[in-house]
Amino acid sequence: MKKLNVAVVGATGLVGSTMLKVLEEREFPVAQIYAFATARSAGKTVMFHGAPCVVEELTETSFVDHDIDVALLSAGGGTSKVYAPLAAEAGVTVIDNSSQWRQVDGIPLVVPEVNPEVIKGYRGIIANPNCSTIQCMPILKTLRDRYGLKRIVYSTYQAAAGAGMKGLHDLEEGTTTTFDYPLPLNVLPRIDEFMEDGSTKEEWKMVQETRKILGLPDLAVTATCVRVPVDFGHGVAINAELQDDFDLETVRADLEAQDGVIVKDDPKNHVYPIPQDCKFNDMIYVGRIRRDASQPNTLNLWCVADNIRKGAATNSVQIAEKWLEYADESWFADREEA
Repeated sequence: MKKLNVAVVGATGLVGSTMLKVLEEREFPVAQIYAFATARSAGKTVMFHGAPCVVEELTETSFVDHDIDVALLSAGGGTSKVYAPLAAEAGVTVIDNSSQWRQVDGIPLVVPEVNPEVIKGYRGIIANPNCSTIQCMPILKTLRDRYGLKRIVYSTYQAAAGAGMKGLHDLEEGTTTTFDYPLPLNVLPRIDEFMEDGSTKEEWKMVQETRKILGLPDLAVTATCVRVPVDFGHGVAINAELQDDFDLETVRADLEAQDGVIVKDDPKNHVYPIPQDCKFNDMIYVGRIRRDASQPNTLNLWCVADNIRKGAATNSVQIAEKWLEYADESWFADREEA
């Protein structure tokens, strides 16, 4: 397998540092690793495969000065807006973890278990979805493929780590560095900024990203997103109205067969997914699978996943793996000529 020169932008942050770990764990074929961050973090050292890597300041010439094949970006939308196009212009395949490019026409928004085909033959910027969206997509793909989807209602229970290091600090110390109110012993029904209609940008992201990833632009979707006093691991309650009726045992069997999903659903023995199940691993756990008796063809489910791993870093690396699998020889030839 060809080895690639890989850059991680935001390498000292919570997601960026996890990207380095996941690249190691999944044995991504790295020839040379580059770590970039702001000037404040330049000169720090991160470890990759047991060897130190000095963090460099990200500049407008970083992707020209270095021979980079793939760049994983996790440094915020403002940084991505400036530097992702510069990287793409330099011939780099960019996998961006911010919200900057997710709703741009022509830019793939990818969960590899759901819609990997959209990156076949693609060059340029690839968007990594929102963390709470990612964990729902393999589940909803399974339902879409067999029964069809009519309407989705999300209620999220999102961990402090979704707000990065500052969010974890606020949870541990009871401070309000990033949250409106202290998070311990509390729940906060605001994630991201409020919009004119009273919803938040996080809720808007879940609506729009669900439609784009599943290829259902007219799907009825609504969401309420809430921060809870948990360190890692988002929970999402999904109410899914289907086009056709369903059998619960078939639903369970289909979900068990879905890549990346573990069914944990034995209510008689009090077995159901909790954030501790998913912490520091890459699986999506689903349970509380039951019929909604209030209307026809409607299903209730509960899922949890580690928002920093599958919800961000791991999904990014999986996109890179899938992109490499699809990359043809012409791409490598063009890179060598450049």
